[in-house]
Amino acid sequence: MIKLELYRIFREVAQTGNFSRAAQNLFISQSAVSQSIRQLEDSLQTRLFLRTPRGVALTDDGHLLFDYVRSALGLLETGEDKLAQTRALQMGSLVIGASDTVTRHFLLPHLESFHRRYPNIHLQIISGRSGKALGLLRSGKVDVAFASSPEESETLRHIPCLETHTSFVASAGYPCDFDHVYSPAELAAFPLILLDRKASSRVHLEKFFLRHGTAIKPELESGAHSLLVDLARIGMGVAAVTREFVGKELAAGTIRELKTDFSIPPRTVDLCTLSNVPLSPAAERFTRELLQSL
Repeated sequence: MIKLELYRIFREVAQTGNFSRAAQNLFISQSAVSQSIRQLEDSLQTRLFLRTPRGVALTDDGHLLFDYVRSALGLLETGEDKLAQTRALQMGSLVIGASDTVTRHFLLPHLESFHRRYPNIHLQIISGRSGKALGLLRSGKVDVAFASSPEESETLRHIPCLETHTSFVASAGYPCDFDHVYSPAELAAFPLILLDRKASSRVHLEKFFLRHGTAIKPELESGAHSLLVDLARIGMGVAAVTREFVGKELAAGTIRELKTDFSIPPRTVDLCTLSNVPLSPAAERFTRELLQSL
């Protein structure tokens, strides 16, 4: 019996604390379990279990070994699961990290198309801004992430998917001159509605204004882009929004865009993956089809 199988039996005994129950779970005889544990102990030259009235308990050496065996076998089983997903994408999962705004305004049609083609792939979206999405990617909790203009990194591979532009909008009846061309200082004098300071787009905006000698102080802050639009729509002030994500509202006339004599450098929404980790079959297919559709 190869040592890998001995470790599987060792893990089952450690988890159940009982030779008989471990044998039942593994569909082998109790004597086979006892013999396997004895063989492993002889090979390692140490005692792994102590007899107790209720079964067996790990020794100190057994506890030490168990932590490594559980981790190693877990990784092997994860690898086996990944291989199983190659069966014509008939099983498996795809976990994506992205903000609610990016999911709603950019990813939704791509998710719909992918789900229609591969209904047996379990799709999961973990919501988070760029920083959180990239953190989830680096920790292995998501397969792919979507982030706004991520910084260059040797461990990160990113492909721009959508160019975005900052726009200043207000309700159609807001007391401003929509024909006037506003300077940074004039715009900063309005009650501004901005994303909160954790948003990378807010940092990008503040840096731009400071480079032009103007500090901006928001009247209202929100963590949700959609709420910025709603607050502007009811006349609470001038909101800094992403033009590509307010097309319907602008077309409907519920909000209007203010003219400016400046242009804030555009940013991008990038598809991000780890450069040193191969994609799962589902993630590889999703990214390939998404990029082909752009």
